[in-house]
Amino acid sequence: MDSNIAYTKSNLIAAQNSLELASKGFELLDRKRNVLIMNMMSFINRAEKIQEKIGDTFKEAYEALQFANITMGISTVAEIAQSIPEAAGFDIINRSVMGVEIPEIKFKKRDLRPYYSFYHTNPALDVALRKFQELKYLIYELSEVEDSVYKLAMEVKRTTKRANALQNIQIPKYKEMVKTIADVLEEKDREEFFRLKVVKKKTCK
Repeated sequence: MDSNIAYTKSNLIAAQNSLELASKGFELLDRKRNVLIMNMMSFINRAEKIQEKIGDTFKEAYEALQFANITMGISTVAEIAQSIPEAAGFDIINRSVMGVEIPEIKFKKRDLRPYYSFYHTNPALDVALRKFQELKYLIYELSEVEDSVYKLAMEVKRTTKRANALQNIQIPKYKEMVKTIADVLEEKDREEFFRLKVVKKKTCK
């Protein structure tokens, strides 16, 4: 405790107010941390399911692509792949979770349009294209979820640091300050009481 602090009633009230403020601040931060962790765990569970689905879909897509390469020739498949446009048709917006801006990828699943003539292709290529189309949408979802997990985890870390500072430093400091000032004032009141008793006895003689 700061030895320069005067042991007065006004400082006792100020210390009590600071203790109350720090305690309320800790409660709010602890509540915020719990909400953030719940949201983060929900995203982690979702990410695990998406990753599993991506693994299965990619395996099916790769097997279909291998078969298309064997039956049509790698150069033909590569030429068709060059004609497929880059991914587009999505927007990224932000939404707030306890003050944390997390992304939300908005996209509309569109019907698959062929980018090649059916005359020189086979069903394996159709399967591969359809599966890679599914993969694209799954990757959109996974990107949104993984970025959200990262941002929430960083905020959990910051919130925990602030909560720990209040719980382990500020609150004990103000508790000690309140106790010390209260003890000193109580001792002063006792001394004053006994002094008045002595004075009263002397005046009564």
